[in-house]
Amino acid sequence: MPLRALIFDVDGTLADTEREGHLPACNEAFARLGYPVRWTWEEFKAMLILPRSAARMRLALSRLEPCALPEEIEARVAALVELKGRLYIEKYLPRLALRPGVSELIEEALSRGVRLAIVSSSREAQIEALLRHGLGRAARSFDPILGQGAGLKTAPDSPLYRRCVAALGTAQGETLAIEDSQLGLQAARAAGVACAVFYNDYTFGESFAGAALVARSLEGFRLDQLAALCVTPEAEELPPLGASASALGRAGGS
Repeated sequence: MPLRALIFDVDGTLADTEREGHLPACNEAFARLGYPVRWTWEEFKAMLILPRSAARMRLALSRLEPCALPEEIEARVAALVELKGRLYIEKYLPRLALRPGVSELIEEALSRGVRLAIVSSSREAQIEALLRHGLGRAARSFDPILGQGAGLKTAPDSPLYRRCVAALGTAQGETLAIEDSQLGLQAARAAGVACAVFYNDYTFGESFAGAALVARSLEGFRLDQLAALCVTPEAEELPPLGASASALGRAGGS
């Protein structure tokens, strides 16, 4: 059965954004606002189990100032998150490249009329900026784009994936999710969507049980190959995986 839609995750899937984008943007935001916090990559990687930058920054400030009032912490976190987001988009995102094979697959999908969509824990402004930077005019072809503003990607029963499939109007057997992590895989499978995992340096070694395909990179893969490997007639009735996405480890979303 031919593919009619591809649903992409963003951070770690379209580009290796965490190490070269979100981490330095966080560290620069801390420095500019006068906080003596500078995360190493190992520290930052361990904190990816916490959803979104705000939770990680809240933890850091609470450790720095354990006697601070909650409302004081929240005000400082809000300022940090706002600055970090601007730094990421304006300074660090332009330095990022798409992962190998991503642009080629998207170009092929567009040439063959395959729908493109995003389901991510990232902020929509960051998603759209990355798409414009990496794909130019092709960025306009992604619809829907469901990010942090649409809800929690890892919520039970995977409402964002279900909403995305409904908006696309495609059947399960015509739709493939492209993810990089165990948690992303579980979110797709909780909605009954087949998922191919293209892991990266920090998701390598996670359990990808239930994935239709697991590989290091999208490089060399084409639509017909992905359809043959990942989407079978049985996929039309693909059952969701038993564990809900919210019960799993890495939360992501920067």
